Amino acid sequence: MSMGLLLHPLTPHVPPPTSTPNGPLSFSAAGNHHRHILSLSETCTSMTQLKQLHAFTLRTTFPEETATLFLYGRILHLSSSHFSDVSYAFRVFDSIQQENHSSFMWNTLIRACAHDVSRKEEAFLLYRKMLERGKSAPDKHTFPFVLKACAYVFGLSEGKQVHGQVVKRGLSGDVYVNNGLIHLYGSCGCLDLVEKVFNDMPERSLVSWNSMIDALVRAGEYESALEMFRQMQRRFEPDGYTMQSVLSACAGLGSLTLGTWVHAFLLRRCDFDVGMDVLIKNSLIQMYCKCGSLTMGEQVFKGMQKRDLASWNAMILGFATHGKADEALGCFDRMVRKGENVRPNSVTFVALLTACNHRGMVNKGRQYFDMMVRDYGIEPALEHYGCIIDLVARAGYITEAIDMVMSMPMKPDAVIWRSLLDACCKKGASVELSEEIATRLIETREDDQSSSGAYVLLSRVYASASRWNDVGIVRKLMTEHGIRKEPGCSSIEINGTSHEFFAGDTSHPQTKQIYQQLKVIDDKLRSISYLPDCSQAPLVDATSDGSKEYSLRLHSERLAIAFGLISLPPQTPIRVFKNLRVCSDCHEVTKLISKVFNTEIIVRDRVRFHHFKDGSCSCSDYW
Repeated sequence: MSMGLLLHPLTPHVPPPTSTPNGPLSFSAAGNHHRHILSLSETCTSMTQLKQLHAFTLRTTFPEETATLFLYGRILHLSSSHFSDVSYAFRVFDSIQQENHSSFMWNTLIRACAHDVSRKEEAFLLYRKMLERGKSAPDKHTFPFVLKACAYVFGLSEGKQVHGQVVKRGLSGDVYVNNGLIHLYGSCGCLDLVEKVFNDMPERSLVSWNSMIDALVRAGEYESALEMFRQMQRRFEPDGYTMQSVLSACAGLGSLTLGTWVHAFLLRRCDFDVGMDVLIKNSLIQMYCKCGSLTMGEQVFKGMQKRDLASWNAMILGFATHGKADEALGCFDRMVRKGENVRPNSVTFVALLTACNHRGMVNKGRQYFDMMVRDYGIEPALEHYGCIIDLVARAGYITEAIDMVMSMPMKPDAVIWRSLLDACCKKGASVELSEEIATRLIETREDDQSSSGAYVLLSRVYASASRWNDVGIVRKLMTEHGIRKEPGCSSIEINGTSHEFFAGDTSHPQTKQIYQQLKVIDDKLRSISYLPDCSQAPLVDATSDGSKEYSLRLHSERLAIAFGLISLPPQTPIRVFKNLRVCSDCHEVTKLISKVFNTEIIVRDRVRFHHFKDGSCSCSDYW
C-alpha cells in the first residue's frame, strides 16, 4: 500500500517526483507534489500519521529543495506544537543539514522547549547554538520564547544577555519582545527594570499591562498593582489574566470589598474557557480565604464543575489557615480517593502540615510527613521541615524538634530557629538552650527581622526568669546595633477604604472617638472581672504605675477593633489584619469583646486566622 493510500484511503496516490514514463518530472509537477504533501499535513490527526507523512516526504522529494525544506519545517512544527513530541522534532531538526536550518526551524524548537517544563534550559542552549552557527539570525519571534524560558528558570544573567542582543538587533521597540522582558524581570524580582522597559515602550498591548500588573503583585506592591489596573481599564478591557493578578492583589491587601467587586465583574462576563475558568476560580478561592471569608471560598470551590490540583491545594490551605484542621484533612481524603484520584504534590503537604500545626495535631503531622516520603516519593523541602519542627516544638517536644533540625539535609533558615526559640520561650526551656538557639538565629543574618525577633524572644526568656539585668543588656545591644523591634500594625477595611493603626496611634482623624470607644470597652471588661495578662507587655521590671496595662490597651488591633465598632453597623463582622502574632492578652480581650458586643471578629495575624465569636476563638486558644 502506498503512503498516500495508507494516510488517506480516498486520496489518489501521487507518484514520486523523480520521473514520469515520458522523462524527468517537470517543475510544475514537483510543485504540485509538494502542495499535495502540504495538504496531507493539514489533515494529520496523530503522530503516527505524521511519521508516515515524514517517511513519504523523505522517499518522494529532493532534500535540498526549498519546498522540501518548507515541508520539513511544517513537520517539525506539527510534531512539537500540535502533538507535543519534542524529541521527534529534535530528530527531524538534526536530520536536516546545518546550513539549511532556517530561523523558523530554530524558533519552532526554541518555542517547544520554552513551553515544556522539563526542557526550559534547553531553549537558551538552542538560542546560543543559533548564534554560534550564525547561518540564521534570531528575530522578533525568537526572543519572546527565549525570554520565557529564562523567566521560568529565573535566569536573570542569561536574560540580560538576551536583552543585549535585542538592543543590538534593533528590536527594542517590538511589543512582543518587550512583553517577554517585563515577564523575565518581573519573575526575577527586578521591579526597577520592569518599570524601565514598560515606561520606554512605544506601544503597549493588553499583555504588556498584564505583565506589568503581575510584576507589581509578585513584588508585593499591591496598591501600585491596583492603580496600574485602573489606568489599564481606560485603554483595554481586562481579561482573565488581568483579573487573576487583581485577585492576588486583593488577597495581599486583605481587601474583601474589592475582591467581591472583581467576583461580580467576572460573573457578568462568564465567557472564559474551561482552563481559564479553573485558574480564575482558584484565584477566587485564595482571595476569599486570605481576606477572611472562608465560607465564600468554600462556596466557590463546591461550585466548580472542574478542579485541578491547585484548586484542592487552595481549599486545603484555606481550611488550614482558618484553623479548620478536620475539614482540611477531610478535603485531602476526598482529593486522593478514587472518585477524584488527584495526586498530591509538595504544596499539598505544606497545607496539611500547616493544618496539623494550627491545631497541635502532632501525631497526625508525623503521619503526613512520613506519608509524603513513603507513599508519594516527595523529598521534604525546607518548608516541610519548618512546619513539622514548629509543630512538635510548640507542642513541647523541643528535644525532638532539635534532633530534626540537626538531621535536616539542608541548612536551617531563620524561620526554623525562630520557631524553636519561640517554643523555648513559651514552654519554659532552659535559659542556656534559649541563648544557644538565639545565637544561631542571629548568625543566619537573613534580615533585620530575624535579628529583631531573636533579641525580643531572648529578652522574654530572661524576663520569665526575672533576670532583668539581662533584659536590659539585650535592649542595650539592640540599640547599639540599630536593631528595632518590628512595630505592630493592624488594618481594617471600612466601605472599601483601608485604615492602618500602630500601637498607641493618635494620627487617625477619628482618634478622639476611637479612644472614647476604648474606654467603653475597658469599662465593660472591668464589669465582667477581666484581668490583663502583662506577660507580653514592654519587658521591664514590675511597676505599680500601671504602664504595662496601659500599653496593652493601645495595641494596634484594639484600636482597629474599636474603630470597627464605631464605624460598622451593629453585629457586622469586623475583619482586622495584623503584621505580628496576636499577644495572649489581646487574644483574651478580643474573645470578650465578641461576647459583650455580640459581634464576630476575624483577625488575621502573621501566621493564621482567628475567628472570635460568643467569647471563644476558632483556634481553641492554641496559636
